[in-house]
Amino acid sequence: MIAYVIQHNESFLWHHDHPVWQHYQPFKWYLLPHGLAGACAILLGPLQFSDRLRQRYTKFHRVIGRFYVFGALVAAPLGVYIQYFEERLGATRSFSIAAVADAVLLMLTTAIAFGFILNGKVQQHRQWMTRSFCVAIVFLEVRVIAGLGGWDGNPKAIETIVWVCLAMALFVGDAVLQLQEYLRTRPVLRPGA
Repeated sequence: MIAYVIQHNESFLWHHDHPVWQHYQPFKWYLLPHGLAGACAILLGPLQFSDRLRQRYTKFHRVIGRFYVFGALVAAPLGVYIQYFEERLGATRSFSIAAVADAVLLMLTTAIAFGFILNGKVQQHRQWMTRSFCVAIVFLEVRVIAGLGGWDGNPKAIETIVWVCLAMALFVGDAVLQLQEYLRTRPVLRPGA
């Protein structure tokens, strides 16, 4: 998803004369820290789920985890502020409400996960980090679904995709957790038994 979004949606970053820069002009200085913080969360998040990395390089896992937390807690409110500018430029109020809902979910799940690890509750920490990352990748999911579906230029379709992805984020996170638990605790059948 990351490769698709970079190529399909974010390629303007390498073209300073791209017309989208005019659209971003009113909030460009908020977009930079939002993009960098969000990139930290989205790029570093998957590394946090590696058991091998976590067991062999515990300190590295902690450092990356703090970068993820920082990224999520910075990108989320800046995303809301940027959407406020977008609304003034003609975007719907529903997009702003979706941005607030997404930001609150991302900050809340991340803060709960961080709180659990600070209190030594590893299992709960893992569960809430899974939920947090499922909320974080809504950014990617929306762009991939809109791009592959041919809805890039359709604001109403994109708005629907945003709400559906946001509504499904925690459900998908919990489904992943339930599947992991099932696979971990299922009885092993022995041959001839």
